[in-house]
Amino acid sequence: MIERVEADLGPIDILVNSAGAAKRAQPKDLTPALWRAAMDAKYFSTINVVDPMIKRMAQRASGVIVNIIGVGGKVASSAHLAGGAANAALMLATAGLGATYAPSGVRVVGVSPSLTETDRVLEGLEVDAKAANISIEVARARSIEKMPLGRMATPEDIANIVLFVASDRASYLTGTTISADGGLNPTIL
Repeated sequence: MIERVEADLGPIDILVNSAGAAKRAQPKDLTPALWRAAMDAKYFSTINVVDPMIKRMAQRASGVIVNIIGVGGKVASSAHLAGGAANAALMLATAGLGATYAPSGVRVVGVSPSLTETDRVLEGLEVDAKAANISIEVARARSIEKMPLGRMATPEDIANIVLFVASDRASYLTGTTISADGGLNPTIL
């Protein structure tokens, strides 16, 4: 894929990974196969592109990789344990690759959104609603009630953060994952 894109359009300067959706499941429903599927869906779908791309960027001594990594990598959720573990692994890879490739002129940064107005979040709310035996509307309202900003993020909110991270204005950021959770999980990291 990388070779085809670069052959058609030229060198890739910025790579944004927003791939993989691990299936949500209650802990009692988890199996080793679901854990493995979560790693394939989130971690390996990203690493399979990052690994060859970062090496090309390093040869050119420039580039930015932005990984969208769910907040489940920092804050465990019983309905998203397998996906959260994959996100945590991706956060660690982001930190390590960012530090390792910084001397080569390549930056690697993660952006970690929490609830965002997407179909994926709706699926998670459906799992939460079923587990609590409530309607999706009630589950959504409860989730928003916890948000200090009083709303979920929009896809545009997250895109704006990615645009900043990928820009020269963020030229000193690498090897870190920025929380974009509207203050939901106030932590020092």
